[in-house]
Amino acid sequence: MTTHRHTQDASDQPAGSDKLTGLLAKLDEAIRLLAESRDFAKPGKLPRVLDTARRVLLQEGGAAAIELRSRELEEAGIFLGSDWETPQHLVPSLTTHALQSADANTVVIEALSELRLLAVAKGDYLHPLVSPEQSHHYLTQTMALNLRLLFSAPTEAERESQGRLAQIPRNLFHHLAERIGYEHIVDKLIEEIWRILEQRPIQVEPIKQMVTQIALCQANPDIDLGGSGQGADRLVSSLFGPTRACREDPGVDVYRERLSSMDTAALQGEATGFARAMHDTGLVSPYHPVLLRHLLDYSDHLLSEALGLSSTGRDCMLCYRELVHALIRGAVYPATAQAAYGLALTLERGILYQPPVAPAMWRQLGLGLSEWSQARLNLAYGEEISPRARLLEGVLCMLGLPLGVGQGNNPTCQSARALSMWAYNDPDYLLQMVAWAARDDDIIMHFEGMPLSSMASVSGVAQSLPMDLDPVSLIVVPHLDRIYAEMGRRCIGREGDPHRWVNPEFHGWWSGRGFRINVDVATGQLYELDDFLRHFYASYHPYYNGNQPLIHPQPAGIAVTDNTARFIGWHAITILRVSLDPTEVMRVYFFNPNNDSGQDWGDGVRVSTAGNGERFGEASLPFEQFASRLYIFHYDPLERGELAKITQEELDRVIGYIHRSWGADRIPPTDLQADEGPGSAP
Repeated sequence: MTTHRHTQDASDQPAGSDKLTGLLAKLDEAIRLLAESRDFAKPGKLPRVLDTARRVLLQEGGAAAIELRSRELEEAGIFLGSDWETPQHLVPSLTTHALQSADANTVVIEALSELRLLAVAKGDYLHPLVSPEQSHHYLTQTMALNLRLLFSAPTEAERESQGRLAQIPRNLFHHLAERIGYEHIVDKLIEEIWRILEQRPIQVEPIKQMVTQIALCQANPDIDLGGSGQGADRLVSSLFGPTRACREDPGVDVYRERLSSMDTAALQGEATGFARAMHDTGLVSPYHPVLLRHLLDYSDHLLSEALGLSSTGRDCMLCYRELVHALIRGAVYPATAQAAYGLALTLERGILYQPPVAPAMWRQLGLGLSEWSQARLNLAYGEEISPRARLLEGVLCMLGLPLGVGQGNNPTCQSARALSMWAYNDPDYLLQMVAWAARDDDIIMHFEGMPLSSMASVSGVAQSLPMDLDPVSLIVVPHLDRIYAEMGRRCIGREGDPHRWVNPEFHGWWSGRGFRINVDVATGQLYELDDFLRHFYASYHPYYNGNQPLIHPQPAGIAVTDNTARFIGWHAITILRVSLDPTEVMRVYFFNPNNDSGQDWGDGVRVSTAGNGERFGEASLPFEQFASRLYIFHYDPLERGELAKITQEELDRVIGYIHRSWGADRIPPTDLQADEGPGSAP
């Protein structure tokens, strides 16, 4: 229910000017009219609210006043039907474009959304869709990407396109910084960058933007960062000056000239410096491709050094020398620098030794892209580099970093999981999918013997074509999404959950045909929980399955909760392995395609991405905690573990986690009666 606090708000404003007071009275009236109107009539009431909010935001103290009214604004319907209606799906990197828009309504509604999240982050607004921690995390990243708005006046371009509107983002960010704390922004940003980089995502453009903002702040004598910013030097140098010859960031043309006059010892130093920076951070400097291309005609030994290869990677490079050289010439440019890291890790994986992979990579090098594929790549990444090179960069990064795939701001976790699984487990199948999608604008998969064409399928889970993806996902995901949805449609009318039939057909033969779910599809209530958990332990826990390691990655479904353990939704992940961590705790290591695996799921269930034996891109939880968020898993019905050995005490701990979180409202009445027992209070 909406709470009205307006009578005291105006007098509480930091700058309680008559003008602001008058505007706030008008805003309150506009909010009231919006709240009282029916949904179909709300669009007619919005302009008055947005225009008054714009005038308030231009006043000193206006942002604080809006923050106090953020709940009323949302409950009145200010975000209804817009991208801002679901704050849990907002992407920080998109705020820059919204706040620099020439459209006043876009700027204002973005500001209102961020002030709403500030109220949530400070605990003043308990939001049903987003937690305080998620909100704080989002605002930290948003401020990081827009640091210059804290420290610099509007540029000529902003003044020309936005006029007075350019002052709103600055007022907004000064208020955000004061509420969250200036001293924490840069330090928190650096900590955040390193935390994300530990997961080795394929898409690092937002991170590079953040590092660039830090570099600009460091270089600006008018900006005093105080004691903050410690530890930023490694990040900044990894992009703009990893080695002696490019330390002052001279530009790639100057660096290319310097290389031409270097002897072997100097080149060795450059190669070692670039390799160390790349493998330390997962970021590749635009200078690095210049060196790699120079070394193609100079020395394979130094080329191996510049890629930072171990004996495994070096042997693979020498065995497939012509292919590696062709890949560097075709994909590794300053504009596609991350391709160097993808290539290095692809070589380290040794997957070129699999007979189909090298020929498939030669095909990829010469692949003719359809007009649609070229247009998509140009639209998403610009035309600085050819679409073929851009896609090749994406292929190398996905093969090298199969657990770095992200779904972006799209409901396509199934497709992202499939791409990751194929890159991890069946790379030549992934390359076949890329060839079909990029060249033919069509993918054909089979469902129970019947061919399904992505071209002929009606629609997918995503309502619009996703754009915020890596190059491979950008081209392939729309096809996979339609096929996945079509497989689901083929299961209409069958009893139970369609994932039982869809997952093995969609992901691959290695997905177990045994299937367990602990939710009754018809009622949404918990179903045969004890049996479900016993089968999961017997299939996956080394102590109960004869110490059999997981051979192939397996699709699974989890019930995602926020940091208060409230249910958020169902989500597709991949179980990768189960083993003891360095402290002898049994953990499940899994892949989460949602761009950032480090999350607090409430009730002490905090997902780890580093420090507990995780490899790059893995998330992990202790076995019991993971089992408490699991609702679907697959297994091989012919490899059954020992159900009887699992103690009830162990299961009860897991069930306790479930009942205190996503299962709280799903407990069947019979179970509730059993829990209460005779004589319990009603």
